[in-house]
Amino acid sequence: MITHMSHSTLFVLDQDRAYDFYVNKLGFKVHTDATMPNGFRWLTVTAPDAPDFEIVLMPILHESMKKSAEMPDGIDQDAIDAIKLALEKGVMGCGVFNTTDCRATYEELKAKGVKFRGEPKEQFFGIEAVMYDGCGNWFSMTQPKEMKQ
Repeated sequence: MITHMSHSTLFVLDQDRAYDFYVNKLGFKVHTDATMPNGFRWLTVTAPDAPDFEIVLMPILHESMKKSAEMPDGIDQDAIDAIKLALEKGVMGCGVFNTTDCRATYEELKAKGVKFRGEPKEQFFGIEAVMYDGCGNWFSMTQPKEMKQ
């Protein structure tokens, strides 16, 4: 029986840049930062209040991930190119980060250089600001409102 999700992957073009954003700007904690013998770097971070859920900051271009005779189920070049193009255009919508105060968090992160698509807005589900990680991904940063059932 499945009990919970422990990891989710975000593809990034540059792990060092992703590290800087998630750790130094958002305040996430590094869970694992290990380089394997083939040079592949396994880098995961966790949100401060969610230490049991790891976000894998996954490079798409490492040789060990490409389809080859040794890795027949690897990512083929067309898929790598498509993911790379989506990241370069900044159109990978990857999820929602909740906050208890969207406007205050927006101001704090904006002061750290985080880019947003406009200012926080009231939505039917709460207050939302859309932010970019500088690595091709965007997220809704949301202060959820209590929904009536």
